[in-house]
Amino acid sequence: GTLSRAGGVLVRKGLPLAILPCGTANDLARTLAIPEDLVAAAGVILAGHRRRIDLGTVNGHPFFNVASIGLSAELSRALTSDIKRRWGRFGYAIAGARVLARARPFRARITDGESTVVVRTLQIGVGNGVHYGGGNVVNADAAIDDAHFDLYSLELANVWKLALMLRTFRSGTHGAWSEVRTSRSDEFDVTTKRPMPVNVDGDLVTTTPAHFRIQPGAVTV
Repeated sequence: GTLSRAGGVLVRKGLPLAILPCGTANDLARTLAIPEDLVAAAGVILAGHRRRIDLGTVNGHPFFNVASIGLSAELSRALTSDIKRRWGRFGYAIAGARVLARARPFRARITDGESTVVVRTLQIGVGNGVHYGGGNVVNADAAIDDAHFDLYSLELANVWKLALMLRTFRSGTHGAWSEVRTSRSDEFDVTTKRPMPVNVDGDLVTTTPAHFRIQPGAVTV
């Protein structure tokens, strides 16, 4: 979340971004194979290793990893500073159990520029990077420099079936389940009956209707 807030400035200024992984989950660092050890991460910077990566935007707000609507937005509300401080990345599981206990599906319209579908879903995730939520994978074939988003929609009748799907979310193979819709595009529009919050790399920064757009190779890391 902290890094994403700097995304727009980095694009405007053309400055490279150097990352020291000091966050809760460090998903962007994991996507870029930056070591968690701070001395080793500093070594990457000093060696001058650079890579151009894509930047996603939703309603103009930049993000590196994932922007989502539904469960993760509620998770962001439940994942308080106290839980993060006390439990670190394990706080995701604690807050997630609380969110699942009161989860309800919602209806949304997804447009990818060529087609439109109306879904009843628990969550819609639009991934620019690879990792999110403490090590989950957007899609097994996802990359942060492939110039497109990977979208998924969780269309489950029983929210607790997610427990059976956890391993596939860690590997990015959740699209194999019939209840998970997947799609790829460089642009998406998502609308809902009432405005719903959008979680952008861990922060709630905008609401639906949501327009997602990719900026290929926009940032040097």
